[in-house]
Amino acid sequence: MSIERFRAMVLREEEGKTRAAVEQLGRDALPAEDTLVKVEYSTVNFKDALAVTGRGKIVRSWPLVPGIDLAGEVVESSNPALRPGMKVVLTGWSVGEKYWGGYSQYQRVKSEWLVPLPDGLSTRQAMMVGTAGFTAMLCVNALEEAGVTPERGTVLVTGAAGGVGSVATAILHKLGYTVTALTGNPAKHDYVKKLGAADFADGPQWAEAARPLEGQRWAAAIDTVGSKVLARVLAEMHYGGVVAACGLAGGADLPTTVMPFILRNVSLLGMDSVMQPTANRIGIWSRVVDDLPLEKLEGITARTVSLDEVAQACADMLDGKLQGRVLVDVNAGA
Repeated sequence: MSIERFRAMVLREEEGKTRAAVEQLGRDALPAEDTLVKVEYSTVNFKDALAVTGRGKIVRSWPLVPGIDLAGEVVESSNPALRPGMKVVLTGWSVGEKYWGGYSQYQRVKSEWLVPLPDGLSTRQAMMVGTAGFTAMLCVNALEEAGVTPERGTVLVTGAAGGVGSVATAILHKLGYTVTALTGNPAKHDYVKKLGAADFADGPQWAEAARPLEGQRWAAAIDTVGSKVLARVLAEMHYGGVVAACGLAGGADLPTTVMPFILRNVSLLGMDSVMQPTANRIGIWSRVVDDLPLEKLEGITARTVSLDEVAQACADMLDGKLQGRVLVDVNAGA
């Protein structure tokens, strides 16, 4: 592979529709940012799937190289803190939405977006974690800071077979929490049980509107789904329960009332991984190394795909055909 010619997936808008194709690009095509990275791995997140398939309004600048995550090696940088050969990881900062992202063998990015790869983690493992795992760790950290301990009771994880849910379940189990999982698909129970789920909450009630208050079941929850699911989660929280909400796989609406908040003292914490300050990112990545059972990453990663296979993986994700994480080896098949 030449640094002057390399492969990248490019999204272009044609007659109001998104066209995704793997193209040969030249170095001059890359954005005029201060750091050039030789990308080794990326990953497929829900947001990536929406962007690549065109099923969601994610892309804000055309043409665009998608991929909200990347990990690789610094080639050159005007920032003296980033030396050539240094391994780095990037998640968030609207990369893959507004700025060119990880589905490329080389990428130019802003140096302040990059975090040094933590000791004990390879670039491959970092992208097995990716934004999904980073978000999961943010959620667990937020529950701890809100005073949720394993002794408080059961923690519910919704969308537990997805990227965020899988990692959250594994982390919570390692930290000693009792986890109940909501998957929406009993066929995925064996997978989630291996990650540490003690029980499952699946049932037809999750597709129905919840009453303002339901029976108290959960000390805390991590929600990746939103909409009716999050409304029911809030209605079922114990007094003083805490919910970390980080996703909208089921919808962006929230059909609930103030009752859980003013009668049961429930706290709803919003989790954003995109604009987290760098200091927080470094701390969270350090916790990933300590608190995520790295031996389970292979099991959490459903499959590894090349750039040519990304589009199909994105469609499969939105069609509910995947569980866990999808790793993208941008150099495979090159």
